[in-house]
Formats: sequence, C-alpha cells, structure tokens
Amino acid sequence: MTATAQIERAVEIRALRAEDLPAVVDIDAGMQGRSRRDYFQRRLDAAVKEPQLHAQFAALDAKGLAGYALARVMSGEFGRDRPGLRLEVIGVRPDARGHGIGRQLMEALHSYAERHGMQDIRSTALWSDERMVRWMRARGFRLGPAWVVDAAVAANQPERDDAMTMAPTDGRDYSLDEANDAEMAARGRADVRPMHTDDLNEIVRVDTALTGRDRRDYIAARLGEAMHDSAIRVSLTARIDDAIVGHLMAKADLGDFGRTEPTAVIDTIGVDPAYAGRGVARALLGQLFANLSALRIERVETVVGPDNIDLLGLLLHCGFAPSQRITFVRDV
Repeated sequence: MTATAQIERAVEIRALRAEDLPAVVDIDAGMQGRSRRDYFQRRLDAAVKEPQLHAQFAALDAKGLAGYALARVMSGEFGRDRPGLRLEVIGVRPDARGHGIGRQLMEALHSYAERHGMQDIRSTALWSDERMVRWMRARGFRLGPAWVVDAAVAANQPERDDAMTMAPTDGRDYSLDEANDAEMAARGRADVRPMHTDDLNEIVRVDTALTGRDRRDYIAARLGEAMHDSAIRVSLTARIDDAIVGHLMAKADLGDFGRTEPTAVIDTIGVDPAYAGRGVARALLGQLFANLSALRIERVETVVGPDNIDLLGLLLHCGFAPSQRITFVRDV
C-alpha cells in the first residue's frame, strides 16, 4: 500500500464548520504570506445564512484540518438555465500536500454538483500560476469559453464624477456609437445612487425586460450578496425620473481565486431596453470607477460570456482589457 493510499484512507471529508476557521486561516496564511481572516469569516457566515448557495468542505486527518474547498452556487450568470458551482478557494496543509487531499475535496464538490443537478464547476487562475494550472488540468478542468477582462481604476476614473459615500445580465444595446455630447447629456440626467435592498422590485423589472424571464430568486440572491456579503458595498442603480433604469452589482473583496490585493468584481450590469442608447451603462461604470478610486481599490474585473459580444465591446470601450486570468470549467 502506498503512502498516498494510506493518507487518503485516513481522510474524512465533511462540511466546513465555524470552528474550522482558525485552521483555515493558518493554512491560507502559509500560502499567501498574510492573514485573510475577515475574508474567510465572511464566506463562512454567508454559508450559514444561505446554505443553499454555498458548498464548503473540510478534509480531516489525524492532525486535524488537512484541507478545505469553498465554492459558490451560480444560478443565473450568462443566462444559464442550469445551476453550477464556482470554485472560490482551495487549500491543503503543507505536510498533507501530494497525497490526494485536493483531489478528494474536488470529488466532494463534484458529488455535490451531481446531487443538485448542476451543469459544471468553474474557476479562474492566473495563466502564469503554473502549479495551479497543472492542478486544474489534472482535476479534469479545461479552458472555459468566457473571457476575464479587467481595468485599472486610476486610468479610467472620469474627472467629472464625484465619489459617493457609502454575472452579467445585460441588454444588447450598449450605445457604442453614441456621440460624446449626447452621452454626457444622458449621464448628466441619470441619477446614479448606491444600491439598497428595497430596490429589488425595480431591478427585477429591468432584468425581466432584458431576459424575458422572471429571475427574482437569482436577483434577490445577488442583491443580498451585494449588500451583506462583501467587504465594501459598491453596487449602484441609475434612475431617470425617479425610476430605476439600470443597475450594476459588484463586490469589493480580498481572497477569491488567490487574489492578494483588493479587487472589485462586477457580477451584473443591466439597462432597461427602453433606455438603451442613452449612456446609462457608461454612467454606472463611470461612477463605479470614481467610487473605487476614493476607496483606493486599484482594479475592477468581470467575466463575459462568449455570446455577449455587445457587453464585451462596451467594457473594452470603457477601458477594460483582457486579464491575466483565464477561466476553467469542469463538466459534471
């Protein structure tokens, strides 16, 4: 019997618990060189509050916590009809590496996805992180079809926007041919405000007009995450005549996918089709850049599906560029 088999037989896979937090933080700090306790505390708290939206597993051996994997349920990104999992972070104790712990944690996530009728497991990684890329390939991941794009906040902050204190579902007309003076006038008319929980009904109205489907549960989950499951609230709505005509859901956090610096991630951006061509999406992005600059957050990123060329065009026009991160997907 090999040492690998002995270790694997000794490992117990169970749901991650609150009492595992100190060990998780210690393992992660050894890999990252700094403590990310607040990040992991938020992830565990979110799973307690909404367990149906999280899959979190622990691997235990004779010494205690040998590894962990945290994943988030995706239910509406890119117009998908079937849910999937987004692998957020995985870690193994140094002396337990090379003995199949990561493989067993991935199999636990795969089994969870199968039981819940999910389509796939997705994640991202830096293309230059050769160890992680090799690990992904060995675990059955392939290159994903989506693009990761990002932008430097400082290089794209509109001078005229003042900072506020305080996946993507979107329309197909992003006004890329809009004249600058018309765009500026439209942005001047749009009242961009921080998002609040009581905006749900109007956001659902906009999303339904865009997608032709009632995705209240998905939007409510994203709204709750934007309000409560992020280090900093940065989500926005755009109003004209006191009615919400656009929304941008984003979070600013530290930890997902091995990030070591605060990064804002755009989950959703949508504009009421009746207001397409009036610069609403750019007004939201412009205010987001202004707010992030005031918060000293240096980068913002998002994932764009392969069928969403219009959104990709808007983002590239607004200063985004292909990221150094690549997407991976494992079919279930």
